[in-house]
Amino acid sequence: MGRSVSYPSGTITVFLSLMPHHGWRGREDRILLRNAFADFGVSIYCGLVAVWIAERNDAAFWDAEWRTARSLRAKHWLRQIARRFDALFGDHDCAGRMANGEGVYTKRRAA
Repeated sequence: MGRSVSYPSGTITVFLSLMPHHGWRGREDRILLRNAFADFGVSIYCGLVAVWIAERNDAAFWDAEWRTARSLRAKHWLRQIARRFDALFGDHDCAGRMANGEGVYTKRRAA
């Protein structure tokens, strides 16, 4: 007898195939999960955590793009989930950047 993923009753639930991935985008952005279209990760600096999703940019993704167009589908998929992702994880907004590139953030008001 098979078993399914558990989730609390009464929740709005979606199912998505994500693979654990141990990698980096640049020097500071840690990739935790990945699917065919995007990398999911975190970046941490001085106690502020950025939870992010970005279109994949690795060689395997671009090799697959050459055979079957993935980039446009990835962009479309990211646009579809962006608002929900922001509502779920976002509690700060970037108010601007200083001349040295340092960001200034403001906490969102509770809805």
